Amino acid sequence: MNMFGSSTRWLLNWFKRDLQWVGFLVLYLIDSMILLLATDQASRGGSTNQLIGTMLIYSGLLLAFITWRYQKQLQQNNPRQIGRTPFSWKSVAQLIGFFILMMAIQYSWGLLIHFHILPSPANQQIIDQQVVKLPFWNTAYPILLAPIYEEFIFRGIFLNYFFRKNTRLMNFLGVFISGIIFGSMHVSGLSPTLLMYSGLGWVLGAAYLHFKDIRYNIVLHFLNNLMSLI
Repeated sequence: MNMFGSSTRWLLNWFKRDLQWVGFLVLYLIDSMILLLATDQASRGGSTNQLIGTMLIYSGLLLAFITWRYQKQLQQNNPRQIGRTPFSWKSVAQLIGFFILMMAIQYSWGLLIHFHILPSPANQQIIDQQVVKLPFWNTAYPILLAPIYEEFIFRGIFLNYFFRKNTRLMNFLGVFISGIIFGSMHVSGLSPTLLMYSGLGWVLGAAYLHFKDIRYNIVLHFLNNLMSLI
């Protein structure tokens, strides 16, 4: 009976964490949806401005909430000793190394697309179309806001929700699964492009465990998105 009760509590706790994490993801997608609506209404200046204003207010509240929840989570459970790693020449050099690795993944995929071995990612085509309709906000959002949301949700909160133990197995599974989910959010369905986005997610996951400071991940993600848009 005790074993059954323990198993039930574990399942209920796991289900609760699932709902909480999905909730963060939904809140992020709502913010993206507001920008998408503003882009679709770009020909109507008044409507677009109102939606952009709504997005900025929502973004500010969402960033404050996610940051607070992440810090609260670390206070309750922090086996990996995640905190603030001081910037140094060594850490900056390591950060550049991770960035070069991400660029190598994207450059390799770019070559495969250039030689028509793989199709251009549909996600990138959609972003290009949105940038044409509403240039400033569709350039600023993926560079400035998306890296913060995605690093908190896919790395920080995800790993501490579902892979709490600081063991090699849990760290490997956490990085691997979070990378797959990260890739799936950028690509619909199974395709070779899923591997590319997942690969970027794996590098970001490894960086999070290496630096133990989500600020490095945000900078790394920011640089990656900036170079992608350029």
